[in-house]
Amino acid sequence: MRSLSPLRPQSSPRLSCPASNNCVVSQNADDKHAIDPINYHVDRDAARETLLKVLGVVPRTEIVEQTDDYIHALSLSRIFKFVDDVEFYFPSNESVIHLRSASRVGESDLGVNIGRVEQIRLALRDLKI
Repeated sequence: MRSLSPLRPQSSPRLSCPASNNCVVSQNADDKHAIDPINYHVDRDAARETLLKVLGVVPRTEIVEQTDDYIHALSLSRIFKFVDDVEFYFPSNESVIHLRSASRVGESDLGVNIGRVEQIRLALRDLKI
């Protein structure tokens, strides 16, 4: 199992993806792995609570760590039960949620990580954060 780069700045100021095609990230990303952060228009606590509710209904996903500015969840693939790390960071100086979704194994995820993140983004948009 590879070492993960937590999204939290105090742990690692530069979040990155491995060279493989099974990761997306909104901070410090190269073109291959870049995804936009999630913008919100409510206060940070409300955005965080709404995200927690959304994650609570994402299939095969469990929140394993949460602080005031960070959420880490694990998501299992449907058939083989591979573990993906899904991280969210709420910087205090921006109204955005930075994110990272990465498979722990393999070279490709067939678009699962970006698909998951986009579904979460759409759910948050529908909830008008």
